[in-house]
Amino acid sequence: MERRQVEYFLAVAAHRSFTSAAHTLRVAQPSLSHAIRLLERELGTPLFHRLGRGVMLTSAGEAFVEPARQVMRDLETARSVVRTIAGLAGGTLDIVAPTTLAVDPLADLAGAFRRRHPAIDIVIVEPPNAAAVADVVRTGECELGLADVRTHGKAVETLELCRQEILAVVPRSDCFPQAGPVALGEVARMDLVATARGTATRALMDQALGGEGRSPRIAVETVHQAAVVPLVLAGAGATLLPRSLAEEAARRGAVALVTRPRLVRPVWLMWRRGPLSPAAQSFIDVAREVFARPVSASPENDKQ
Repeated sequence: MERRQVEYFLAVAAHRSFTSAAHTLRVAQPSLSHAIRLLERELGTPLFHRLGRGVMLTSAGEAFVEPARQVMRDLETARSVVRTIAGLAGGTLDIVAPTTLAVDPLADLAGAFRRRHPAIDIVIVEPPNAAAVADVVRTGECELGLADVRTHGKAVETLELCRQEILAVVPRSDCFPQAGPVALGEVARMDLVATARGTATRALMDQALGGEGRSPRIAVETVHQAAVVPLVLAGAGATLLPRSLAEEAARRGAVALVTRPRLVRPVWLMWRRGPLSPAAQSFIDVAREVFARPVSASPENDKQ
């Protein structure tokens, strides 16, 4: 089995199309198709159902995705180790994080890391939903992840980075001319602007306000995180945001209010248990320095 075959397989699995995969990889489609056929022959089973213009993974193909990702990750780790030993610089670090955590604290962490290792590229991706961060890390799709929920599992190790305070952000009005404490029960009665279900921000809002004896009224729901603050500024409703984003919204004309009781969420850095690339290990070291946390990663029983 060749690295090229595994790379081609993952591309076809991601795109569900030989044509799109070949275009992305910049290879001729016949060459890609031939490599996949050789791989299937070597494994002794079809990996894809050919469906005219598209393809679907067979059950064997579904089972092969995670090992294939780990093969690619291990190869990248091996290359990185050799580069480090040889005194060479370079490589890519993949990190998965919800939008709000990508803004804070990941942006500052990435900056601190890049100042120390300017030759390492960072790719930050957004998970399909808040609960998927651990799966993306566990399957090897990304080497590191940030989440506001601790993952329990032998496959993943975690490190608490910080605790973020969450503020209510409301349109400026006679009721809220300036910042001041606001009861969560009062926020729960407001018209709210929220991202879609499954996002970290929406999960936080549902959990924080759902316990106030009524379901929060989502007046505007959007898949665009970047639209939340403009919607609040336009008077469409209120929202909940981490302090750094809330204060930025206040600078743009909204009102950021401390809640009563205060809302605080932890932020966890996670990685797959086992050998790490030098870039990933260095990123973890930088994170520990930035947040001055003790060195204590915690593998736990996996909940599959």
